[in-house]
Amino acid sequence: MLGWAVSYFKLARLDKPQGGFLIFWAFAWGLTMAAYRSDLPLKSYASLLLRCFVGAFLYRGTGVTFNDICDRKLDRLVERTKNRPIASGAISVKSAAVFLVLQIILCIAAFWPLNTPALVALLIGIFPLAGAYPFMKRITYWPQAWLGIAGNWGLIIAWLAIFPSLDYSLISSLMAGMCCWTLLYDTIYACQDKSDDMKAGAKSTAILFGSYVKPLLTGFGAIFIAMMFYSGVINRQGGFYFFFSVGIAAVHVTWQIYSVDLENKASCWANFRRNSQLGWIIWLGMVLDYTCTRRPAI
Repeated sequence: MLGWAVSYFKLARLDKPQGGFLIFWAFAWGLTMAAYRSDLPLKSYASLLLRCFVGAFLYRGTGVTFNDICDRKLDRLVERTKNRPIASGAISVKSAAVFLVLQIILCIAAFWPLNTPALVALLIGIFPLAGAYPFMKRITYWPQAWLGIAGNWGLIIAWLAIFPSLDYSLISSLMAGMCCWTLLYDTIYACQDKSDDMKAGAKSTAILFGSYVKPLLTGFGAIFIAMMFYSGVINRQGGFYFFFSVGIAAVHVTWQIYSVDLENKASCWANFRRNSQLGWIIWLGMVLDYTCTRRPAI
C-alpha cells in the first residue's frame, strides 16, 4: 500500500517540490503585483495566495504526469529518468491517465471560485499550453521557450483573479522576463541529460547552444532582470521591490551563472534548485511593497 502511494507521489513530483515552487512563483508574483496595484485587503490576498499555492502544485502535477505518459519510452533511455514510475513500470499508462484526470479535476476545483476570465486562462494553461510541452522536445530545440510560457501562465491566471482584464504592457514585460528566467534555469537543468538526450533524439537548448551556453545564459539573465526592472516601473513599485526583486535578484542570477559547472550534473541540479530560492527573494520585495508601501498615484 505504501509503495503504491509513493509511486503516485513521485509521479506528481511531490518528492521534488522545487519545480512546484517554480510554477507557484508565477502565480505569487502576478497576484502580489496585482494586489499592490489594487490595494487588495490582506485577508483576500492571503486567501487567494493559498488557493494559488495549492493550484500551482496541482497544475504542475497534471503537466508532469502527462509529460511522463508521453515520454515513457524516452525516459527509459535517459539515466536520470529511467526509474520514473511509468518508465519503470511501477504505474501503468491507464492508471496514470486516471490519475491525470483526477488532478485536472482537483486543479479546476481549486480555482473554481475565481471569475470566468481566470478560469478560462486556467483551462488554456492546462491545454493546449502544458499539454503541448512534451511534444516540443521532439520538434524543436526550444522546448524551454514553450515551457517558459506554459510554466509561467499562472501569472495571467493570478492577475485575472483580481482584475477583469490584462494590463498588456505590464503582463507582456513580466512574461518576457520570466520566459528568459525559465530559459536560464531549464537550460541548466537540461545540461544534466545532454548526452543521453542526444542519443535518444530529444532536443533542448542545452544541445542547441553547445559551447555558448554560458554566454547565452548571461544574456537571458540580463533580459530577465531588465524586464523585472521595467515591470516595476510600469506598476509603480516601491523601494523594496527594486532592492530585493531587482537588485538582490541580479546578484543571485550572476552568482548562479558564475558558479555553475555545466559539465557536472550535481552542480547543474544544485543551481536549478537555487531558482526556487530566487523566487522567495523576488516575492519578498513584492510583499514588502504591498504591505508597507503605498502605491504612488499617477
